[in-house]
Amino acid sequence: MKMNGPAFSSAGNDDVRRFFVPAEQLTRDRVHLPADIAHHISRVLRLKAGTEIALLDGRGTLCRCLLETTAGQHVTAIIQGRHTSSETALPIDLCQGLPKADKMELILQKGTELGIRQFVPFISERVIDRKAAERGEKRLERWRLIVREAARQSHRLFLPEVVAPLPLSRVLADCTAELKLLLWEDASQPLATALPAPPPRSVALLIGPEGGFSAAEAGAARQAGFIPVGCGPRILRTETAGFTVATILQYLYGDLQQLPKVEGDLSS
Repeated sequence: MKMNGPAFSSAGNDDVRRFFVPAEQLTRDRVHLPADIAHHISRVLRLKAGTEIALLDGRGTLCRCLLETTAGQHVTAIIQGRHTSSETALPIDLCQGLPKADKMELILQKGTELGIRQFVPFISERVIDRKAAERGEKRLERWRLIVREAARQSHRLFLPEVVAPLPLSRVLADCTAELKLLLWEDASQPLATALPAPPPRSVALLIGPEGGFSAAEAGAARQAGFIPVGCGPRILRTETAGFTVATILQYLYGDLQQLPKVEGDLSS
């Protein structure tokens, strides 16, 4: 999955383009767009003054705007109206053992589409690509770019957070979710029996890397309040386990049973 520079997608059937900008920029009626977005608007998309676009702050606010100037990297837009929504997805933190190669990018992309609130990559005993955690800010920025693009394509108003890789022990210690689930192939309890009837306020999913968790790690997770659960007779790959459980949770407790929210539709 290659991304050459900032990728921007259309906002919907009316071809209005969407862009995420810092929240403070939407507090004024005239918005001076950041250099990367300005370049894309003027040089790549070649949008003209008077074109309608949508600007989002990643916190639930969407503004309908008209481009005012499109001169090189000096691009401004005038806000015509704004709409603020609350998050409808169940708050899920995906704590993911770092996988090999580009699997993490797939996890970020699809997890964003499924409403994940926060991605927490971690290093554990059986992580294969241990150097991935050493690639620093450049790797983290790429991950965040993938999340922004996935949020645009899926029409999310809320941007998930992506944190830098942490040791598993730190993830276990810091987790404050109401429902904590450990996906483990040696679990003796099926997922269904661990799910409460009242919707949990928040959920953390702990997913191991390709080699899974050691018995010691699973024990430490249990002591931290995580419930070991399985998902049937098949062994799920690290890049699909989180999707599977997140989909079930969003269907039961989140917004996968809801119709699209018409008040956030740019055509309205």
